[in-house]
Amino acid sequence: MHLLIPAAGIGRRMGSDRNKLLLRLQDKPLLAWTLLAAEASQTISWIGIIGQTSDFSDFKELIAELKLTKPLEFVIGGDTRQESVYNGLQALPAEAEKVLIHDGARCLATPELFDRCAHALQSCQGSIAAIPVKDTIKVVDETKTIQATPERRNLWAAQTPQGFEVELLKHCHDRGRKLGWEVTDDAALFEKCQLPVKIVEGEETNLKVTTPVDLALAEFILRQRLTKKSN
Repeated sequence: MHLLIPAAGIGRRMGSDRNKLLLRLQDKPLLAWTLLAAEASQTISWIGIIGQTSDFSDFKELIAELKLTKPLEFVIGGDTRQESVYNGLQALPAEAEKVLIHDGARCLATPELFDRCAHALQSCQGSIAAIPVKDTIKVVDETKTIQATPERRNLWAAQTPQGFEVELLKHCHDRGRKLGWEVTDDAALFEKCQLPVKIVEGEETNLKVTTPVDLALAEFILRQRLTKKSN
């Protein structure tokens, strides 16, 4: 299984002027924890990191410290996540038939989640990790007046990894570029092309580190996880 990691973001909501994936969690940068999970995965055989060239020297230093054994390549990202993933798809090895795409900011994803998502792709064209929504969700208008309350049992919070057949996802990206679609994840491109996307059970701890509060939560989760392993 091939894995693409979009890693080009700046941590503005984190109060940082550098790539947030270089911020430290415990004693390692955020990106390190994602890479260690990918390294431990039984299904991932190739990793592509999509980023800005200004970060590549820091990334290479990190990778050298981790002593990863799986093939890894760097891909120059675009101005948006959508453009970055497009670039990543073009950089996949010719033999790549299926791909997982995982946001580097979701640094607590486990090897088991990567493997679960990879196995799901054996029986579908597209899938995403997701968890059931616990809160009641309200649809509001521009005046913040509630317009509807969707049935909670039908709502799932999307995560990553998201997995797809490579040629189909390339087609969706090409069509999106031609028609000017702007989406926040690759599953939305699949949906716009009327292609089915299946849900894979995600992980409650697979949070996206975006704000200082998220970083504090991730620190707590990781500390608990490491303590459990050491006992």
